Amino acid sequence: MSSTADTGVRLGLRENRAQFALLVVVNVCVGGLVGLERTTVPLIGTDVFGLTSDLAVFSFIIAFGLTKALTNLAAGALTARFRRKQLLVAGWLIGVPVPFALAWAPSWGWIVAANVLLGLNQGLTWSMTVNMKIDLVGPARRGLATGLNEAAGYTAVGATALLTGYLATAYGLRPAPELIGVVFVVAGLALSLVVRDTAAHVALELARHTDHSPPTGPAAGLAATFARTSWHHRSLRGASQAGLVNNLNDGLTWGVFPLLFTDHGLGLAAVGLIKGLYPILWGIGQIPTGHLADRLGRKPLIVSGMLVQSAGFVLALVLLDRPLLAGVTSAVVLGIGTAMVYPALIASVSDHAHPRWRANALGTYRFWRDIGYAVGALVAGVLADAVGLNATVVAAAVLTAGSGVLAAWWITDRRPVA
Repeated sequence: MSSTADTGVRLGLRENRAQFALLVVVNVCVGGLVGLERTTVPLIGTDVFGLTSDLAVFSFIIAFGLTKALTNLAAGALTARFRRKQLLVAGWLIGVPVPFALAWAPSWGWIVAANVLLGLNQGLTWSMTVNMKIDLVGPARRGLATGLNEAAGYTAVGATALLTGYLATAYGLRPAPELIGVVFVVAGLALSLVVRDTAAHVALELARHTDHSPPTGPAAGLAATFARTSWHHRSLRGASQAGLVNNLNDGLTWGVFPLLFTDHGLGLAAVGLIKGLYPILWGIGQIPTGHLADRLGRKPLIVSGMLVQSAGFVLALVLLDRPLLAGVTSAVVLGIGTAMVYPALIASVSDHAHPRWRANALGTYRFWRDIGYAVGALVAGVLADAVGLNATVVAAAVLTAGSGVLAAWWITDRRPVA
């Protein structure tokens, strides 16, 4: 699990526990910042700015998803020119205006613009925390490393969504719920200035890598890796489509669930509970599922997790006559299913990518995964305006089950070598 070099650099979770723990806390701040929007922003669109089109309400998610996806893609290429720590700090500086814009935006256009900045922030900061943790632990513990990283981020998303729901109930939709984001920005930036870069760990793993068949030089660049990860490589293609549909689900629930359950009589605190439970379980659940991905393989968790998510959408509609039960049950099942999928997908991409082009492969995967936010919001907005919120949830269940079938067909497990 560990290795040493003349420089004293070592690979392994235990060997790098202090830096790893610091990066976990940084990703808590990353997740907390995006969690500000989970409960309140769709309702700000309808109640504060008077938007009547669901597609218009979901436009902030489309802006966020497109920007984050493109930033994820660029982040892989940028690691060839800049150190990971530099990109991490840059992401936090870009995110400074976000909580203030959400709290006091004079028009909906400002909310959309804030989500462009938030997408840049999340694309850089979350990408770098993932890459740096993978760099630190080496090949054998990637599932656990990504599980811990995503657990920290998405537990913070859920806890913040839950907190903003209660703050909105007590103090209104703005500005109190959004201003807690200032704490996340300040803490995230300060801690990122302290963390050490991981370039030496990448160099050590590259020196020890025994597979010399993957191309180097121009063929390992962004364009070639994008094509390889998106469609040429069967397993990477399977992971990319599953990631897209997984976040399509998240983008859809982000916009649809607050409107669906308030339409059925639930208040802001109850909606906050539903919106908080989903990412909290998604987050905490990734610690055991990341470990299981290392023990059992990536594919079983990916395929079964997508099918569990599909069942979560079905339950939301079957139980809708009791909206709180429907929301909580759906959130629990969706959270468990997503926890099964998330670390296994990132670990699978890492398994099939040579260290020389792994950052670009992860950037490409994360591009397709996070474009799912935009696709989900766009599909949700169009379908909700045309046929209603219930039919939109049915469509999500069908798409998710289909994605699980494709993952079973395309993805193969490749056992990493320590």
